[in-house]
Amino acid sequence: MILYSYWRSSASYRVRIALALKGIDCEIRPVDLRSGAHRSPDYLRLNPQGLVPCLIDGDAVIGQSLAILEYLEEGYPEPALLPTQPAARAKVRAAAQVIVADIHPINNLRVLTYLITELGQSQHVVDDWITHWIDAGFQSLEVIAKAPYLFGETVTMADLCLVPQIYNARRFGVDLTPYPRLLAIEGNLMALPAFDRARPENQPDADNC
Repeated sequence: MILYSYWRSSASYRVRIALALKGIDCEIRPVDLRSGAHRSPDYLRLNPQGLVPCLIDGDAVIGQSLAILEYLEEGYPEPALLPTQPAARAKVRAAAQVIVADIHPINNLRVLTYLITELGQSQHVVDDWITHWIDAGFQSLEVIAKAPYLFGETVTMADLCLVPQIYNARRFGVDLTPYPRLLAIEGNLMALPAFDRARPENQPDADNC
């Protein structure tokens, strides 16, 4: 199994956590987003969307982090990242989507770059944009958060999405003091070896940055 990844990509980070939790051996192949490696002809032949992560498992080529997480959950069901009951599974997926669909896409590098280069927005405006959308998502997650993890005693797919988004929020200088429950959950998760192993700074391409 091969994962095309970028060390600071929160989408790649989610998948790295899942691979570590499930004990799946996987070769990490870095894709340097800053140099435009994701737009190279070779990478676009592999993943026409030109994004990371991209998982290769035999003949299967899978983009989009949530699709990869679902693929890993179906193929490597232990430890489970989704509850057994349909309603509980839907709630975990909904919480994950708050991050994957509502926060992350509009704070992605290509969106922020477009705001500045094509729409002429100042860095101050972009910073306000980032904070607004992170706050909008985190406010709802803070309400539903349990302990020790987002949905109680078991790590779920939603937790895999939460940790990278908190990492991004810190990078962007977002004030996280309004979210004590989320920060407590992050602390519990980062104490787990799999989460620590997947940290951006522990990735092979981090040394070159």
